[in-house]
Amino acid sequence: MKNALVRPILVAIAICMLLSGSAAAKVDLVTLPAGKKIQLTIYNSADITLVRDERELTMKKGDNVLQFSWAGTLIDPTSLDMMPKKFADKIDIFDITYPPRVRNLGLWHIQSGVSGSVPVEITYFTSGLSWRAFYMGTLTNDEKTMDLDGYVRVTNHSGEDYPEAQTRLIVGKIHILDQIAELAQRQFPYGRPFPPVPPPGALSSPPEDRERIRTFAITLDQAARAEPKKIVKEGLSEYFLYTIEGTETIPDGWSKRLPSFKVQGVPVKNLYKYEEDRYGSDVVRFLSFKNDEEHNLGDTPIPDGVIKVFRTADEEQHLSYTGQAGFKYIPVDEDVELNLGGAPDVNVKPKLMKYSTANYSFDRRGNIDGFDEIKSFKVEVENFRDIPVRVEVTRNFPSQYYDLKKSGDFGKFEQLDMDTVKFTLELPVHGSKEFEYTHTQLHGTRQD
Repeated sequence: MKNALVRPILVAIAICMLLSGSAAAKVDLVTLPAGKKIQLTIYNSADITLVRDERELTMKKGDNVLQFSWAGTLIDPTSLDMMPKKFADKIDIFDITYPPRVRNLGLWHIQSGVSGSVPVEITYFTSGLSWRAFYMGTLTNDEKTMDLDGYVRVTNHSGEDYPEAQTRLIVGKIHILDQIAELAQRQFPYGRPFPPVPPPGALSSPPEDRERIRTFAITLDQAARAEPKKIVKEGLSEYFLYTIEGTETIPDGWSKRLPSFKVQGVPVKNLYKYEEDRYGSDVVRFLSFKNDEEHNLGDTPIPDGVIKVFRTADEEQHLSYTGQAGFKYIPVDEDVELNLGGAPDVNVKPKLMKYSTANYSFDRRGNIDGFDEIKSFKVEVENFRDIPVRVEVTRNFPSQYYDLKKSGDFGKFEQLDMDTVKFTLELPVHGSKEFEYTHTQLHGTRQD
């Protein structure tokens, strides 16, 4: 088992020896050290994360070969890139090569004019990292303001641990030409190489085979010194970038909750809606606010997610659960209306009190070709809560040809469109109100 584990490294060293022989210079093989500073930029609309990884390399003057392995990860080897953070005028980083017969291994060829520690930044795309935003809202006892806490749950299934990483999140659509996970799992980064190289035992094979290996090694070395090729991986549309403050260690296979923001005293409005055609017989509770400065927000858009809302129940700050809602991306200055679900402590009861028809009209043959359909309703609205509430009662009618007469405590009245009206009532603590309306629907020639 131990021999099987070290074989890829032995092959890599053998290839490096060939390269040094072809270049007639001593080449050092450097194994990539651990990361010093890591930044993750996670795109949620596509399974792609940009990793910026700062590391310290120990260089010698002359040719250096850096070994980079991505075995067991979802790193896209075709996206690997390296830039010196210091001594840029003295460090030449040539193209990365991928030895045949050795999986998940790349060799960077570096010409250094300095000896010692050199900081570099390695960038690449990986797959398997994702994020999801969620929020906690805590209402005051009178439910006029709310403390809003934002969190982000980052999940890592990339195969790589990311210690003390700064996390940045992208909201917006991204178009990619290739799926990163597929690129990461190819046997060879750019397809099967040609010509093929025999296994390690071929180093003691006949002269013609050894010459073929030497020729391929020279080709690799020349390719490493050529101008690097640029590969376009993706195009971006409009997006918004979020940077999570501080750093966090995100091990592979873990999900980690990161704090996003905390805002206190956000003014909110409670509204209860009743509309049979949309919500059935239940009253539905809504909580609304605006993503602007007046509501202590408005610095950035709010990523889509799920919010759980609680209410302060007593002076000891115990909480009672109110409900939860999902919402889409909220731009700055946009109104927010959260559907918190059914509200059993507010009731709306419309009752049909009277039904009749009248005003018949007839055609030449004596058949009915028009009439009025008259319905009288009584609507009872009850508030069992210990705070005042506002209730919207929306009524939908079958067509625009009708007449409406109202009576009682119906509050504010609005005609929303040709066949929809809305009554808005303000109810006191443990209070109730009642109103009536008569709806006369015109049929047939009566509509004229």
